[in-house]
Amino acid sequence: MIDETAQALSDFTRRYCDAWQHERAHPPASSELFGVPSPCIESTTTDEIYWLPQPFTLAKNLDAVERALDIRLQPSVVAWYTTQFAGDMHAELAGERVTLLQTWSEEDFVRVQENLIGHLLMKRRLKHSPTLFIGTLSSELDVVSVCNLSGEVIKETLGTNRRSVLAATTDVFLHELTPSAGDVRF
Repeated sequence: MIDETAQALSDFTRRYCDAWQHERAHPPASSELFGVPSPCIESTTTDEIYWLPQPFTLAKNLDAVERALDIRLQPSVVAWYTTQFAGDMHAELAGERVTLLQTWSEEDFVRVQENLIGHLLMKRRLKHSPTLFIGTLSSELDVVSVCNLSGEVIKETLGTNRRSVLAATTDVFLHELTPSAGDVRF
């Protein structure tokens, strides 16, 4: 699952960056990441940065999360967060807007792991099966997660046991996405 997810994520990222270049004549842009250091930054304007993905330079594991909760994580989630450094990417799936969460820098990787630990602790406290978020949706309470038991990509509502399957695997999920930027669908 690691290789399939890494390849599918790289393929989606390439489609995303190509679409930005074709439609906007520049790499993906972000005002939210303005002023936040990253190896991904290609150039900066007065209020936004242009970025391109860069190779992940740390050990390709989420050992801190696994040790903290004494849990073995789905290999696809490990690949999701350790394939590349990149900005969050926007997409559509069946008419719904999705933001794919990515690791922006080495420092951000520490924060990502802390957030995954917090999410898993909340799931444990609620006695829900473990999930690991990989994206957000337009509703603040809904997230895209990977079920740590089955590997399925699901839409779940935080704080509840409500969930629906979006795809059987992360690579299938990534292949079904259409890149988008703001209100522009590519």
